[in-house]
Amino acid sequence: MRIDILTLFPEMVTPVLSSSILGKASEKEIADFHVHNFRDFSESKHGTVDDTPYGGGGGMVLKPEPLFRAVESMATDKDKKPRVILMCPQGVPYHQKLAEELAKEEHLVFICGHYEGYDERIREHLVTDEISIGDYVLTGGELAAMVVIDSVVRLQPGALGNQTSAVEDSFSTGLLEYPHYTRPAEYRGWKVPDVLLSGHHANIETWRLKESLRRTSERRPDLLDKLELTTEMKKLLAELEQEKKWEDKS
Repeated sequence: MRIDILTLFPEMVTPVLSSSILGKASEKEIADFHVHNFRDFSESKHGTVDDTPYGGGGGMVLKPEPLFRAVESMATDKDKKPRVILMCPQGVPYHQKLAEELAKEEHLVFICGHYEGYDERIREHLVTDEISIGDYVLTGGELAAMVVIDSVVRLQPGALGNQTSAVEDSFSTGLLEYPHYTRPAEYRGWKVPDVLLSGHHANIETWRLKESLRRTSERRPDLLDKLELTTEMKKLLAELEQEKKWEDKS
């Protein structure tokens, strides 16, 4: 997967791309990162990429010419255009299913803006996706782009040491992830659940599913509304409801 990042501040993203899972993915040639300062694509001798908005108003607006030139220069296949992602608060809310969709692409281009906003022609005629990572405003799109890139690259085969980790992550199954424990089996009087020490894999899987359902129902019940529940899930949810009633009585 090739990933291009267009930014006015390359120094914000290069350390992230060379660290941890992203750095290892680059070393293994699983992901091919390219960081560009789109000021380099300005025809102005001063590298100007923004201007005042027509109609007046505060702030500066990113001009279309440098960004169009930058993206068009990155096309590796004339017959197949890259997916061009604009990071902005007005975009669709980011979620795991979208990460899984983007992970199937061969070439992604991220545009990280600053200032007041973008010339609308960039949205209408250059980008394929507008993505927001939350209902808040950042100074620029770099941090948001790193969040999306991290979530996408870790889904690439070979990026994680244990590929089942990505499959079992929170949101990948539609549920929040179950609790984890490691040695020692007892610490300060707090014990690891007996079922995890039993070696009985079927019972462990049932416990994990039940705990995922418990955690999701307590913290993100909205996720259950979107999930197609299996017969086993319904049975376990009924058990959890019964347990809650007993706790309330006691």
